[in-house]
Amino acid sequence: MKHLSGSSWLLLALALFCGCGGGKKISGPPSDPPADPVGNWQFSTKSTAEFPPMTIAGSIAQSGASLSGGVHVGGSHCFDPLTTVGLTGSVDRTSISMTSAQIAGQVISFRGSITENPLTRAADFTGTYSIQGGCADGDQGNVTGNNIPFIANVLNGTFTSSKGDTFDVAADVAQNSHPSSAGNFGITGTVTFTKPCFSSGTIMSGTFPAGSYLIGTSLALEIETDNGILAFHGTLDPDKAEITGDYTVSGSICDQTGTGVLHGSSPWDY
Repeated sequence: MKHLSGSSWLLLALALFCGCGGGKKISGPPSDPPADPVGNWQFSTKSTAEFPPMTIAGSIAQSGASLSGGVHVGGSHCFDPLTTVGLTGSVDRTSISMTSAQIAGQVISFRGSITENPLTRAADFTGTYSIQGGCADGDQGNVTGNNIPFIANVLNGTFTSSKGDTFDVAADVAQNSHPSSAGNFGITGTVTFTKPCFSSGTIMSGTFPAGSYLIGTSLALEIETDNGILAFHGTLDPDKAEITGDYTVSGSICDQTGTGVLHGSSPWDY
């Protein structure tokens, strides 16, 4: 057998080391997973066509790469805020596109991206929208959105009547994990009060616009007390874990109206 020359040994070693081009490529660290588009959303529009700003609130669900949802449009005379607007669309990692069902001849389209908010860990949306057909035809511009967290399990606060009287409220609440067909998330639970004419109550779940629910940042509580019905409608501020709004008491010996503030005593669930 002939001995391999020094140069032949070198070529053989290089071939074995390189694997003849069949070795695995070195890759960088895996990319972060995309933000989750599922849940309760609050969107705000800013028209570049001189239309008034709108709020769009409701739920988004995901099945594979497909999205669906139900929302309500406020702030525009072209849409009835009580009408549920169906959405369909798709998601590709951080890119989202959605189109509404036709409402009074109008079709809303969204395109944009979602990112995870580093402070709240919830998803934020930034993109553009346009409306074709009907009363709002030609409206277009920028749209931003926030995925609203589940409300805290325990809410505490103070209600103040129009006459200046105050009473404390403590609520143990649960939010449904699945939205209704109207795009809202039902709320149930129990409440205690420090008020002479009622001491306790039950939160009655419902579907927008009746009963108790969360849709976007809007919270409604219908509480059946041991002496009448207390209805509260408020706006949630996730950054402060605070809900501010108005209340009415009816069917009681102390019917009244006033304002209320509730705070989450446990963290919002993102």
